[in-house]
Amino acid sequence: MAEVAPPAPAPEPTKDIAEERAAVPAPEESKAMTVVDDAEKAAATGGSHERDALLTTVATEKRISLIKAWEENEKAKADNKAAKKLADIASWENSKVAEIEAEIKKYQEYLERKKAEQVEKLMNGVAKVHRAAEEKRAATEARRGEEVVKAEEAAAKYRAKGEPPKKLLFG
Repeated sequence: MAEVAPPAPAPEPTKDIAEERAAVPAPEESKAMTVVDDAEKAAATGGSHERDALLTTVATEKRISLIKAWEENEKAKADNKAAKKLADIASWENSKVAEIEAEIKKYQEYLERKKAEQVEKLMNGVAKVHRAAEEKRAATEARRGEEVVKAEEAAAKYRAKGEPPKKLLFG
C-alpha cells in the first residue's frame, strides 16, 4: 500500500498577523467582518481551494484594515503636531504682542513726562511774562506819579511867581 501523505497544513496567517499587529496599532474603530461568515460556510463545504481563497481575502482585508489604522494614526499624529505648532505660534505671538504693548506704554509714559515738562516750562514762561508786565506797569505808574508830582510842583512854583511857563503847550 502506498502511503497517503497527509494534506499539507495551511500556512499560518496568525504569525504574519501578529507581526503586523506589533508594527501597527489597532484601529480605533473596529469593523465586524462579514467574511468570517463566508469562511464558516466554506469550511462547511470543505473545499480547500475555496478555503485558501477565503483566507487570502481575509488576510488581504486584515492588511487593508491595518494600513487604514496606520493611516488614521499618522493623520492623528500630524493633526496633533500641527495643533501643538499652532499653539506654540499663538503663544509666541501673544508674548511678542505683550512685549510690544509694554514698550508702547513705556514710550507713552515717557512722552507724557516730556509733555508735562514742556507744559511746565511754557507755563513758567507765561508767569515770567506776567511778572515782567507787572514790573513794567508798576514802573510806568511810578514814573507817572513822579511826573504828576513834578508838574504839580512846577505849577505851584509858577503860581507863586505869577509867571506863566516859558514853554507853552498850546502855543
